[in-house]
Amino acid sequence: MMPVDEHLRILLEACATVPRRTSPVPVAEAHGCVLAQDVRSAVDVPAFANSAMDGYAVRAAELAGAGDRPVVLPVAGDIPAGRTDRVTLEPGTTLRIMTGAALPDGADAVVPVELTDGGTQRVTLRQEPLAGAHVRPAGDDLSRDELALTAGTFVDARVLALLVSLGHPRVEVVLPPRVAVLSTGDELVEPGGAAGHGTVVDSNGPMLVAVLREHGFTAERVRAVADDEQGFRARLDEVLLTHDAVITTGGVSAGAYDTVKAVLARDGEVEFRGIAMQPGKPQGFGLVRAGDGRRVPVFTLPGNPVSAMVSYQVFVAPALRLLAARPAEGLAGVEAVADDGWRTSAGRTQLARVRLRREDDGLHATLAGGQGSHVLGALAHADALAVVPAEVDEVLPGARLTCLLLRPLPGKESLA
Repeated sequence: MMPVDEHLRILLEACATVPRRTSPVPVAEAHGCVLAQDVRSAVDVPAFANSAMDGYAVRAAELAGAGDRPVVLPVAGDIPAGRTDRVTLEPGTTLRIMTGAALPDGADAVVPVELTDGGTQRVTLRQEPLAGAHVRPAGDDLSRDELALTAGTFVDARVLALLVSLGHPRVEVVLPPRVAVLSTGDELVEPGGAAGHGTVVDSNGPMLVAVLREHGFTAERVRAVADDEQGFRARLDEVLLTHDAVITTGGVSAGAYDTVKAVLARDGEVEFRGIAMQPGKPQGFGLVRAGDGRRVPVFTLPGNPVSAMVSYQVFVAPALRLLAARPAEGLAGVEAVADDGWRTSAGRTQLARVRLRREDDGLHATLAGGQGSHVLGALAHADALAVVPAEVDEVLPGARLTCLLLRPLPGKESLA
């Protein structure tokens, strides 16, 4: 059996050869994408000098000594945020101004309202400001043509705020891969239906589409395909034309009706191998040529739902991040002490579903429930996957294990 790290290396090296799909998109729709080009500011940011405070626009020289002897000036008007006409501050007067409003011509400082009596006709000012006080100059953040963001930057909410301020209607991005999820098996019932004797509901399709979307990928569930080689091949060829990656579940082991393996192994497009991992031993991967000539990564995962999810987290998610020009990172890991003891399959890295609890001496892990590859309850309630190395055949209470987080680590109250 192939070690987990070796199989992941093969996937990442292959996906690194696949051209990334780029396109200009409306700037507000760049969230969740990676910039494909450097972005320079098309404007000064901010575009005009404006007030950093609610207060009064003044000529600083006219308030000499105001800290000791307050100065009283007539209020010549108001400048609210959003006022677009140019206003001039006449000598010997002040203008009431709001945060973000354009500084009037002639003014060089703002006195915060807290240092005045708040007057609307005449105002008493109790501060001697320096020139530039509480003023944001034009270009204070970025100047026109200044490099603002470099290619390869992931556009999260904070980056998006900057990006939309740069004056570009569209930006060139690496588009997240479009991923098709294709479940296979005669026994599958569509979600919303009830399983009967000899059948199961297709939980893999909705589960994988959901986690793909949580990770920022575009995902589509394809209606489950029966164990029919011709039908599977036809459906696969359809989705290859419209997607950048395909995930199949089921049909990859050694059974008489393992359609996925029978079709793709025969054509030599996908290599199937046993991975020294529990759950998730049977895996397949290859770059399959679509009808338009593109080579599309196809990940063939086991049909048991826990195996499918664990395989996705360990192998597929890092590869898809690479296709999206993001770091090929796996799940974040923390260290926890095992409170339970359990036996494992020697020679295979086990990824046990565990719950985490925070104690004064750190995190503790307990098994979330049954560890069978079909047990969805334990998967749903697990906080993490505890990694048991292949050379370990028994976990003893007190052992320290690396745990890969399936959800953000909650606070002590949630873990109690």
